[in-house]
Amino acid sequence: MPRSKSLSHPVAPIPVKSSTKGEAASRPLTGPRSRLLFSEAQTVIPGGVNSPVRAWKRLGGDPLSIVRGEGAYVIDADRRRYLDLILSWGPLLHGHAHPKVVAAVHDAAALGLSFGAPTPGETTLAKLIRSALPSMERLRLVSSGTEATMSALRVARAATGREVIIKCDGGYHGHADHLLVAAGSGLATANQPDSTGVPAAFVALTASVPYNDLAAVERVFAKHRRNVAALIIEPIAGNMGFVLPAPGYLAALRALCTRHGALLIFDEVMTGFRVAWGGWQNVCGVTPDLTCLGKVMGGGLPAAAYGGRADVMAHLAPLGGCYQAGTLSGNPVAVAAGLANLRLADKRGFYRTHSERLTQVISGLQQAAQRHGIALQAAQAGMMWGYFFSAEAVTDFVSASRAHEGRWQTFFRAMTARGIFLPPSPFEACFWSSAHGPAEVELLLAAFDDALAEVKAAHG
Repeated sequence: MPRSKSLSHPVAPIPVKSSTKGEAASRPLTGPRSRLLFSEAQTVIPGGVNSPVRAWKRLGGDPLSIVRGEGAYVIDADRRRYLDLILSWGPLLHGHAHPKVVAAVHDAAALGLSFGAPTPGETTLAKLIRSALPSMERLRLVSSGTEATMSALRVARAATGREVIIKCDGGYHGHADHLLVAAGSGLATANQPDSTGVPAAFVALTASVPYNDLAAVERVFAKHRRNVAALIIEPIAGNMGFVLPAPGYLAALRALCTRHGALLIFDEVMTGFRVAWGGWQNVCGVTPDLTCLGKVMGGGLPAAAYGGRADVMAHLAPLGGCYQAGTLSGNPVAVAAGLANLRLADKRGFYRTHSERLTQVISGLQQAAQRHGIALQAAQAGMMWGYFFSAEAVTDFVSASRAHEGRWQTFFRAMTARGIFLPPSPFEACFWSSAHGPAEVELLLAAFDDALAEVKAAHG
C-alpha cells in the first residue's frame, strides 16, 4: 500500500488578504458543509462535540468537520485541505493513516476485535514500553489517559496508606472528579475554573500548586505532614499551553517526595514517546515512582498504560487489594496499532531528525515575530511545541493566562485561512510528525509571516 505524498482533494479557494481587526474577526472560519454538520450534531450531542475543546467556543465560530487524513494533512467536509498541527492531540507521531499502522489494525481486526482474555500482544507491548522506560518495572494497559492517571493515584494511595494528592494549577490529568481542580486545558478554554457536578468532598484531598513553584510544594508537604500519598505532574506542561519545567525543578520534586515518603507520578500521557524515545524522564534523568502513558502508545486508537515500581504495582488486584479493571483494556486492535506506531519510532536518529525539522519551524516563527515587532514566546521538546503572544516568559498557568488572547485569535484565524490546522485554544500544545517534511516547513514559514502581518495590522 504505497503512501502518497500529496492528496487528490483540491483545496477550495479561501480569499486571503491583509485585513483590519474587524475584517479578520468576521472572516468565516469554516465552510458551509462543516457549519451544517456542526448544527446537526448539536441536536444530538451536547454542544455538538464529544470533547469540549473541539467546539471552538473561544473563537465564536463553528469547528471544521474532518472527513479524512493522510500524512501531514486533513481534509474537511468542504474538501479543504489543511496542514495538521493537532495530530489528534498527539498520538499521530507518523501522521495520518500510516500504511504500517493501518495494516497492523487491519490484520488484528481480521482475527477478532476483542476477547476479554489475555492476548500475546499485550505482553509484547508491555515489554517494549518497559525497555523504553525502565522505571515502569510492572505496568497495566488501560484504554484512556484518564483511566491511567485515576488508577495510578488509587494504587499510590493503596501503597502509601495516605490520602492527599498534589497537582499543579493548569495541569490536566483527565476528568476524574478528584483531579478537576485548576485543571487547565478544556476548562480554561471554556473559562471555567473547575467543573460543576463535582462534590467538594471529592476534591478536598487534592492540593493544587503553581507549576515551577517549588516553595508551594514544600508548603503543602508541611501542612499535611505525613498524609501526602503522591505528587502527579506533567513533566512538561501541555494543558496550559506548552510550558517547560525550570532547570532543576523536577529533580527537586523527586527529592521532596523521597524525603516525605510520597510517590512521584509523571503524567507522560502527552510527552511519552513524543518528546523522546520513552519520554521526558529519559531526557531529564529524573526517575518517577509511577508513570502514566497514552496518546502515542495507541497510535490513534484508545490505549494507555500506567506502571512503575514493582512493589507499588503489586498492590493491584489480583495480587493485592487495590481494584482496577476494564473490559477493553489491552484491546488487541489498539495494541496492534500501538506496537506499529512505536516500532516506527524505535530507530536510531528518528527523534533527532524530526526534532531538528521542527526547530526550523520554531526559529522561523520567532524570526517572523521579530520582523513584525510582535512579542511572542515559543519553545519545543522533541516533536511537541507551543507558543504564546507574550512579552514575559511563560512559566506557569498564571503567566500563560496573561498572554494576549486577541493576537492569538487573529493569528489562529489567519493561519486557518491559509490552510493550517492549529489547536483552537491558547491552552493547548501543538505537535509535529515524521510526515511533516521540508515542504511543510516552507509552507508554515510563509504562513507565519503573512498571519503575523495580520496580527500587527489588527493589534499594533
